[in-house]
Amino acid sequence: MNRRLWWKLCLTLVVGMLVLFWAISQLALQTEEAMSFIDEGHQQTLRSYAAQAEALHNAGDEQALARWLETVQQQENTWAGVVRTQLTPLGGTVVPAGYDDGIALGRDLSWKIHLYFAENPVMDVPFADGHTRFLIKLPQRMRPGNYWTHSRVLLQVVLPFTVLLIICLLLYRHLMHPLRRLEQATRRFRDGDYSARVGNELRGRKDELAGLAKVFDAMAERTEELILHQRQRLADMSHELRTPLTRIEMAVSLARQQGGDAVLLERIRGECNGMRQLVEDALTLSWIEQEAPVLRDESLDLTELLDSLIDDARFEFADRELQVSLPPVAPLSRSSHRALGQAIENVLRNALDHTPAGGVVRLALVELNDSWQLTVSDQGKGVADELLEDIFQPFFRAPQTAPGGAERAGFGLGLALARRQIMATGGSIAACAADNGGLCMVIRLPKG
Repeated sequence: MNRRLWWKLCLTLVVGMLVLFWAISQLALQTEEAMSFIDEGHQQTLRSYAAQAEALHNAGDEQALARWLETVQQQENTWAGVVRTQLTPLGGTVVPAGYDDGIALGRDLSWKIHLYFAENPVMDVPFADGHTRFLIKLPQRMRPGNYWTHSRVLLQVVLPFTVLLIICLLLYRHLMHPLRRLEQATRRFRDGDYSARVGNELRGRKDELAGLAKVFDAMAERTEELILHQRQRLADMSHELRTPLTRIEMAVSLARQQGGDAVLLERIRGECNGMRQLVEDALTLSWIEQEAPVLRDESLDLTELLDSLIDDARFEFADRELQVSLPPVAPLSRSSHRALGQAIENVLRNALDHTPAGGVVRLALVELNDSWQLTVSDQGKGVADELLEDIFQPFFRAPQTAPGGAERAGFGLGLALARRQIMATGGSIAACAADNGGLCMVIRLPKG
């Protein structure tokens, strides 16, 4: 792997850190340099003090000069004075002419003040004669760099934090942009949009995330192909089965009109109807499993629905007894009349099929706190406890308990389809052993 993403992140962070450290260092030096000189206004104040002292000195009024110096020292809370410089040669030293004119006892007002020194320097303003000087220890209010501490915090803490935050934000957006596109495409694919792809949106990238997008697109394309082929095969199977079934039904009807064997013809018709129902159930089951629909867009009266199903069952299974216990009304909201009706019909038909002639099937509907519970019990041979969950699998066949054990009782698609339809309406179904040895189906449906 070329690890392009690794190099992008590494170079961004390393180069960013180097540039950040260099920038902080340069800004700190420039800021310190700019803050190390006395403000021009304060320089003018100090020169004004020197001019006043020089005027008093030239007037020869030493007492007035002393009083004025005392006033300045109290006002600025510092030391101030007027002195005269005079060199005293020793040991025959010869002082060059004019040398003593350049001697200073303090700092010039334009000199740099070091911010790291705790003591304030003495400032020196010479008089016009070149030998007398006004000296004053720099007042604290005039000291430059009063905001140097705050500036250091800004430069060493706030600035790096802000820059690093921006870098992290840029890296996060660079990483999350393709991941969000991939997430959106995955959600669309999950919701049934099998054309969802992400590669075109990341065409400009050449890193590992672009490779991941290509793998996703290949997977999505393959999955879409399989799903479409499966749907096409199911549609072809439906078409191929329905056409001969229709021809058989037409031939049977013609044979009956011409006086054929009525019993045999009825059996053929029944087989044809069974095949047609099997195809319909298989298609419905496939649709529910693939699309996972939520069938909760209708309101209905469960008692009314059960009454119609029970009337049909009594007509079709006249040799079985149906014992029914229903409340006057059982309202359901957010359900599906068609799906729920087909599911309960399959459960009821299964119970009647496995109950011998003359047997009893019991159907009871009771109200719970937030749901309705429907129980359907038959008098069949029952199912072993370890197989109670397996009977909801398509085409599951339970071992028959008859002597020899060669025959197997079939459950087809009815219960498998019933469970998926009931779950699509928000309910649940489970099987258990009935008190009389048969099978009991327990269906719970939320009221809303």
